[in-house]
Amino acid sequence: MIIAILILFFTVVLSSFLVKVFPPDNIKWLKMALAFSGAYLFTITIIHLLPDVLLNNRNPHLIGYWVLAGFFLQLVLEIFSHGVEHGHMHSSGHGHKHVGTMPFLLLGSLFIHSFLEGSILVEGNSRHVGHSHGGDNFYVVLLGIAIHHVPAAFALMSVLLSRIGSFKKAFLWLLIFAVGAPLGIIVSNLLLAQQVGSGVVFTALTGLVAGNFLHISTTILFETSPDHRFNRNKLLATLFGLALALLTDFI
Repeated sequence: MIIAILILFFTVVLSSFLVKVFPPDNIKWLKMALAFSGAYLFTITIIHLLPDVLLNNRNPHLIGYWVLAGFFLQLVLEIFSHGVEHGHMHSSGHGHKHVGTMPFLLLGSLFIHSFLEGSILVEGNSRHVGHSHGGDNFYVVLLGIAIHHVPAAFALMSVLLSRIGSFKKAFLWLLIFAVGAPLGIIVSNLLLAQQVGSGVVFTALTGLVAGNFLHISTTILFETSPDHRFNRNKLLATLFGLALALLTDFI
């Protein structure tokens, strides 16, 4: 649990410094990172999260409702986050009129998003019923969240810098996002450790996050080629994310 907390916290913290390396108007690397993370998240949702939560519950039809809830919850959250989760770097459509103001709704929605992701990282989450490749989902999902948080942290830091103008002040506000997933891990490991697998609350959280992942990953994959033109680099990044996620099913 401690390792997961440190990984997710410092992934966001260190990724925020990428704004000093890559200017916001040079986002070719960001599109590659998004394509990779989108493919990885989508694949682990399909081959790990959904099969495991369905096979471990007596009423699998109920899971579908939680997945739908997670999908549309993310849709609502993005009204306030403006798509920072998948690399968008505009916090509002009103340009410079809001320079100097804090996007509290954006930070709040990202905190909820991050907290939910961390909430399914409960130690001992490796018991699978009927899953022939019974790897430990804890680390598979942990890697997915960490990969996903790299472009998200970069986008958020870019937005905060455009609002505040000071890296130090923006960094302090970024910590709200950085502590979201670690707090989710702590709360779940303290309260839900005995529910891993088939517990009602843990099942609901897993369904919500699965829906969340499906929304984010499909949005990313569609946005990486909105005009359906062939892009070799994006295709390779997508295939690499797919391959890595598939590989986790055999480790």
